[in-house]
Amino acid sequence: MLRSPARQFAADSSLARHVSCRMDPALPAVRLTVQEAIHTLSSSEDAGHILSALKTLKRYLGGSEDPVLPEEKEEFATVHFSAVLRCLVSKLSPGWLELSPDGQLEQLWESFFLDSPPDQAFLVLMEAIESTAGPSFRLMKMARVLETFLSVGRVAALMEEQCQPQTKPSFPLFQETLLSKVVGLPDLLGNRLQWDNLTQFFPQNYFPLLGQEVVQALKAVVNFLQGGLDCSVSFVSRVLGKVCIQGRKREILSVLVPQLTVLTQDSCLWQGVCWRLMEQVPDRAVEAVLTGLVEATPRPEVLSRLLGNLVVKNKKAQFVMTRKLLFLQYQHTTPMVRSLLGYLALDSQRRPLLTQVLKELLETWGSSSAVRHAPLEQQCYISKAILVCLAHLGEPELQDIRDELLASMMAGVKCRLDSSLPPVRRLGMIVAEVISSRIHPEGPPLKFQYEDDDEMSRELLALAALGPAGDCSSEAWGPSPAPVATEPPVETSEKMVESDVPPAQLRGSDSELDSDDEFIPYDMSGDKELKSSKEPLYIRDCVEALTTSEDMERWEASLKVLEGLVYRSPAATREVSVELAKVLLHLEEKTCVAEFEQLRQSALVAVTVTDPEQVAKYLTSQFYGLNYSLRQRMDILDVLVLAAQALSRPRSLQRLSRHSSPVSGTLCSPALASSQPGNAVAPDWQVVVEERIRSKTRRFSKGCPRRELAGVPNEFNCVAGYFFFPLLQHFDRPLVTFDLLGDDQLVLGRLTHTLASLMYLAVNTTVAVSMGKALLEFVWALRFHVDIYVRRGLLSAVSSVLLSVPPERLLGDLPDELLEARSWLADVAEKDVDEDCRELAVRALLLLERLKDKLLSRSSP
Repeated sequence: MLRSPARQFAADSSLARHVSCRMDPALPAVRLTVQEAIHTLSSSEDAGHILSALKTLKRYLGGSEDPVLPEEKEEFATVHFSAVLRCLVSKLSPGWLELSPDGQLEQLWESFFLDSPPDQAFLVLMEAIESTAGPSFRLMKMARVLETFLSVGRVAALMEEQCQPQTKPSFPLFQETLLSKVVGLPDLLGNRLQWDNLTQFFPQNYFPLLGQEVVQALKAVVNFLQGGLDCSVSFVSRVLGKVCIQGRKREILSVLVPQLTVLTQDSCLWQGVCWRLMEQVPDRAVEAVLTGLVEATPRPEVLSRLLGNLVVKNKKAQFVMTRKLLFLQYQHTTPMVRSLLGYLALDSQRRPLLTQVLKELLETWGSSSAVRHAPLEQQCYISKAILVCLAHLGEPELQDIRDELLASMMAGVKCRLDSSLPPVRRLGMIVAEVISSRIHPEGPPLKFQYEDDDEMSRELLALAALGPAGDCSSEAWGPSPAPVATEPPVETSEKMVESDVPPAQLRGSDSELDSDDEFIPYDMSGDKELKSSKEPLYIRDCVEALTTSEDMERWEASLKVLEGLVYRSPAATREVSVELAKVLLHLEEKTCVAEFEQLRQSALVAVTVTDPEQVAKYLTSQFYGLNYSLRQRMDILDVLVLAAQALSRPRSLQRLSRHSSPVSGTLCSPALASSQPGNAVAPDWQVVVEERIRSKTRRFSKGCPRRELAGVPNEFNCVAGYFFFPLLQHFDRPLVTFDLLGDDQLVLGRLTHTLASLMYLAVNTTVAVSMGKALLEFVWALRFHVDIYVRRGLLSAVSSVLLSVPPERLLGDLPDELLEARSWLADVAEKDVDEDCRELAVRALLLLERLKDKLLSRSSP
């Protein structure tokens, strides 16, 4: 029978050692007894002889009434036991076990695997299962025995045996084989048993069991230490490391960490054992073990009890805890970051590492390259870590590095405020406010204006509001227990007993007299504000009022009615359309009028829709003009998109959208203006009468009135070129105050999104093919832009081309551009750091595939 290399090497070495060093006359008798027993087991069919031979061998395992000498027992366990087990495995069959009808032979056979040295029994069982060919009785019987072996705690005994002080030389190859079999058992059994696999061998069941066995082995180690014996946890550390490397850290640590948390709470000995357990983890497994441990540990003080000062002693652990988990990874949760940094803050030897981590985090946070190339999730992750570090460091520690923190903060704020993504800008504002308040608590606070209604902002502000430095109590890091109801103070209860007055009347003696809750409020919903000046009735009057009038009421009234007048008087609007667009583009707010920006934009959109050719020429020429702010240039882009959207709709839908405009006081359409000149509300009596008539009228069927929309040409078809092509002419020509390819990346991103929207609105137009070709050339020139917002716009532009240009024209006129775009989209979908960019690239690739399938279906007969 073949032997495994590890067992062969161990047996030969032990045999040579015994022969040369201990010439005991009793040992040859052991070998002779074993040889006779193996011969009987191999050749005899008599149940009595077989049982007698097994009982004779069982004496060398202990537990019998006729014990043998310790030397003989050691000789049998070291040299001969594996050969006996392999002989028993080779004889395993239904007929051989039925030689003893009462089951005594089967029971005695199983005891050799369950009541013997666990390491050899385990290896022989695994070897037999792996070498058995095909589904058979022997294979399933060995699997059942192995299942029992696991359930009765023999794996814990196996690890306990490896932890005991070794009186004989150890063999690394044997321990490595044992380690690989223990950790790889689910894979080995799954591959061997296939559909007949037992549930105990499933990974989700085996590794929690292995975690429980590790706890039992560590309990045995603690007992050895309390008894004054030396022992080692190296084998257990290697088991833990190998399990975590194979990706099963959650299964084993979910059992291991809660029990070690309880055991180390009041025992310094248990803490020392845990520290030694982590120190003995091989270097290649340190990252996996520490990552799983930080994820599974609820609070930093628990992590401190389990790790001790490992981060100070072990350079690999220090790199993982202070660099890799904070800078190179960003998928971990906020509680994990708090637990990790809280662990660094709990001990005086570890606090210098926390200070160094904060400096490096802020250096990364202030890097312009990181802002451009790092995903938003990673930037948010680093920002959270910075806020947690600031919460743990005290004022003296921060003052020592104040200059470095201030320099990194200023660089980071500048980079983020220049970003085209609102979340990145908001991130910079929140972190800068917290850093400023911590390094300059005596000065005026730094304040930005931002919206904190999203989840990221709320989480960052919650981290900024953590307790004082070093506060790692259970209240700060975990859920606090429910408050216990207490008795009210004695004085308060006595006052309540003495006084029969309700608490609401204790505020003052005149509370009832001053209350006016019983009065019914007067209905003032129909009241109107009295104005000294009348609303303008003509377009030219509005232009004059907005440019030269010093009457603020007249100026405000002109702005509010301008959109309605434009739609009601299109001929008069075309006479002054360009002048009016110029006035609105340069208009500045003079009074605190409600929704000023929306009123100005709506009026400018109305002028563009009424006279699209002339106004679009003016706006696109001014986009690249001098002496315009970035806000005005982005306003031009917004107006062009809204006007194109309105022109691409049927007239009836345009009137409906104008009628539903939320701007108060604006006449949205001519029909509405003629029917309701004063925008008056129907009287109450008329509403009551109509409601009464409606309730008394009986109708057998009443469907929703539907009016068919008449087919009309797309008005955007004739003017699409005026909206689109001028925006592409000078994007690569820098001006003195405007450089799209330089610092003005926000406007460039808005330009790409605008071009994508105009391309999409030009669907089914005659100029769509030319627009698509020009847009793809524009995309190809900027495809490697570093700004995320710009890349999103470019990807949206590609999708707009695929949706707007007919498929036949795409393949007929733009085949080269499509091939180049396909390769670029595939690269972006795989490698881009931004999740939205990857998603947009995948959508564009799906549109390409759909386009190909559509053309193939048309060409097929």
